[in-house]
Amino acid sequence: MENLFDVVIIGSGPAGLTAAIYASRANLKTLVLAGTKWGGQLMLTSTVENFPGFPEGIQGPELMERMKTQAETFGAKILLENVLSVTPLKTGGFKVNEYESKTVIIATGADTVWLGLPNEARLIGKGVSSCAPCDAFFFKNKKVAVVGGGDSACEEALFLTKFATEVTIIHRRDALRASKIMQDRVKSNPKIKFLFNTEVIDVLGQDHVEGLTLKNLEPRTPASPAGRYNLATDGLFVAIGHKPNSGIFENVAELDEKGFALKSKLPGIFIAGDVADHTYKQAVTAAAFGCQAAMDTEKWLESHV
Repeated sequence: MENLFDVVIIGSGPAGLTAAIYASRANLKTLVLAGTKWGGQLMLTSTVENFPGFPEGIQGPELMERMKTQAETFGAKILLENVLSVTPLKTGGFKVNEYESKTVIIATGADTVWLGLPNEARLIGKGVSSCAPCDAFFFKNKKVAVVGGGDSACEEALFLTKFATEVTIIHRRDALRASKIMQDRVKSNPKIKFLFNTEVIDVLGQDHVEGLTLKNLEPRTPASPAGRYNLATDGLFVAIGHKPNSGIFENVAELDEKGFALKSKLPGIFIAGDVADHTYKQAVTAAAFGCQAAMDTEKWLESHV
């Protein structure tokens, strides 16, 4: 049957495409439902310096293009299609959209967590962003702010310094959570300033970002008892984390309170990458999870089909 596959892989980031490389190379009939926005978070990343094999670094989109080409070289079929449902079949296997498969690998990754501010969504694309490599050019010679305290926030801030005149990192805590090397980089960059113990309350501006309303979580002056004040800025970049894309898998996978897919509920379902990763969220770990999932799938098919 044309629409019957050994494995359907849902997702096309490092986990999904690595799984596709391994599965197709093992001579499994492999379909990747990549989504209309394929490639995962690396498509929003500039230089990747910590993926093995690229000592000079590589652009995120180029790395994903290479993975995609490699999977297709071994025979994987890749469609830019979103998955609406995964349904177990009484006869065995699963139906994924209109396709049937003996097994499924869930590798849907995670998306940006926004702040949920009153005017945030209205101003996305008008000064509010979650992707410095995508939008930094529009802030040439302007002032911007980055919310977050981890490696992602530091990476966003560093990229923005290539264009902006000033970058302010805003963090709720009193210290960054980022790795030491990233902290050293941002702290040594003269364009980067810091506001610790500070929360963003709202975004200001009608047609574009003009500033932020901030709250000092440790009020210090009698003149500002509520600890609130405005900061003039031309842009806001949100880098506070990601939400796993797991909602449609509740019938086939166990999800925790944050939505991470912990394990399969059914034989023949395998999980890989950031959709299950609380801790690392790195391209190389996602790729490793994809390798494991594909090898587990191959072994399962050998013994069950």
